[in-house]
Amino acid sequence: MKIVKTMVVLAAVTAGSLALAGQDETMAKPSFSVTQSTMVNAMVEAIDHETRVVTLDMGDGESFTFTASPEARNLGQVEVGDIVSAEYVENFSIRVVASDGMEAGMGEISAMARTDEGEMPGVMATETAVITATVEEINIEANTFKLKGPDGLVEEYVARNPENLKRAAVGDLVVMTLTEGVAITVEEGNRDQ
Repeated sequence: MKIVKTMVVLAAVTAGSLALAGQDETMAKPSFSVTQSTMVNAMVEAIDHETRVVTLDMGDGESFTFTASPEARNLGQVEVGDIVSAEYVENFSIRVVASDGMEAGMGEISAMARTDEGEMPGVMATETAVITATVEEINIEANTFKLKGPDGLVEEYVARNPENLKRAAVGDLVVMTLTEGVAITVEEGNRDQ
């Protein structure tokens, strides 16, 4: 449910999906998408294979210590000097579509994969949440619209781009999708330190 809460906060910050939509003016219905990515590399400064406590040198004079979970397969392959790379990617999109009889709803899906036994540790995980809301009302004069969420609550928003209100219709669905992904790999580094 963390991802759903994050998506609700993102939607609230964007002041409504119709408000941000419209990056491609040739589309019949408004849409919006944004992606951000963060990459971090660190060197293994210390590792206790028995307790699974690992200390990483973050390269800026800072260290980060954590206990690797039992799911962290192949920890025995890791030695001081190895390089840990982690990439976090987040994508948030909003699309307005004709409902074709669909109703507001929400769903989540997640997937995870990790390296095989005997290989250097690595993991990739993604989680996607989709929430749809129904356009209940569009008020072009007031520059507002109302959305009915999967919980049945109706909330009013102010459109940032009034032209998008003309490209949507009462009964349309607003589809909000948040995908978060992380990939972590460990590569053999300078083990002679």
